[in-house]
Amino acid sequence: MSAQDVIRIVAAVIRDAEGRVLMVRKRGATAWQQPGGKRDAGDSDDLHTLARELQEELGCRMHSDGARWLGRFSAPAANEPGCMVEAEVYEVTADGPFQPHAEIDALCWIDPTATCDMPIARLSKQQILPSLS
Repeated sequence: MSAQDVIRIVAAVIRDAEGRVLMVRKRGATAWQQPGGKRDAGDSDDLHTLARELQEELGCRMHSDGARWLGRFSAPAANEPGCMVEAEVYEVTADGPFQPHAEIDALCWIDPTATCDMPIARLSKQQILPSLS
């Protein structure tokens, strides 16, 4: 696999008061995943990228203080056949309201420990959510 086959992103784990985790579904996609995205040229670091993406896609304000790096995870990309996604994942807090904007079509809150029949991207289902125990 070549370097252009790897999609590097920053992703957020955001919990509500009940401990549920925020998931998003991009327009035209079926799989649900953590919010986040790719670094832009003007982004200074992962948390800057994440704050920008959350504002653009969900209209929420992320708090950088208290952000906790959960790790680097990789899996086959849910929406780009033949590509791998590599994510730097942070647990962060954010103020809503949380509403779909830009390429986000829908959002929901799920219990990360519950069995769920909705389609969840492999990166989230097999690596990120299980790491939240």
